[in-house]
Amino acid sequence: MSRTLRSTVLAAAAVVALTLTGCAAGASDDTAPADGEGLGTLKVGALQTPAGDILQHIAETSAAEAGLEIEFVPFTDYNTPNTAVVDGSIDANLFQNQTFLDNFNEQTGSDLISVGEAYLPSAAFYSDKVSSLDELEDGATIAIPNDPTNEGRALLLLAAEGLIETTDDVVDLSGITANPRDFEFREIENATLPQALPDVDAAFVTISFALPAGLSSDKAILLEGEDSPYYNVLATTPELKDDPRIEKLYELLTSQETADFENETWGGLVVPVVNG
Repeated sequence: MSRTLRSTVLAAAAVVALTLTGCAAGASDDTAPADGEGLGTLKVGALQTPAGDILQHIAETSAAEAGLEIEFVPFTDYNTPNTAVVDGSIDANLFQNQTFLDNFNEQTGSDLISVGEAYLPSAAFYSDKVSSLDELEDGATIAIPNDPTNEGRALLLLAAEGLIETTDDVVDLSGITANPRDFEFREIENATLPQALPDVDAAFVTISFALPAGLSSDKAILLEGEDSPYYNVLATTPELKDDPRIEKLYELLTSQETADFENETWGGLVVPVVNG
């Protein structure tokens, strides 16, 4: 999943600097500020929507009140946020589900961990050519993401509707065990799936790329439900897992106040996690 330089200063109960900076910048050094100076700064990487919007809302409201300064580092794909945590460019990230994190650790030998689930960024199948799943013809062309987590996620959603059959642990097209309607699948980079819609009969698009492209739930022909296992997690290093800044951010991410913001902003497309 990759990210450029830009700065924004946000005012709240205290001044919170929200610096949009490139992923090459060094992670924050102040892990334990002196008494009376608050919790300090936490550098968090994410895609702009919805995670960046959630982090910005928290930075402007509850984080400022808790003495936590959130420095948001924007990324535009799924390839580099984990690498940025590993190399110390950022302290944590908020963009992936547990399966994606496990795959990254296995493939790279890394040991990043999840602090906990934060929200579900619902994904959906969209179409410019049909208005419902039933209208898909035999042999229809369906575009799906080419990363193992979201490709399997798309195929499992189709399998749950009885359109195809797959193995339980499907991650790519080799996991399809039956395709009775002879759908043609095109594996495409996640970020470009909205642009592929005119050329296919349907495409599976995750919310981070659907919303900026103007795709909302009322345009979906098949929407993922809140029973999905693909909730996004706050990820960091084992060394920072118990850091007070990380603990406070996760507490705020899963607060009722943040849940209310997510529901009001995205109307059910982002499913909150509320703890406590």
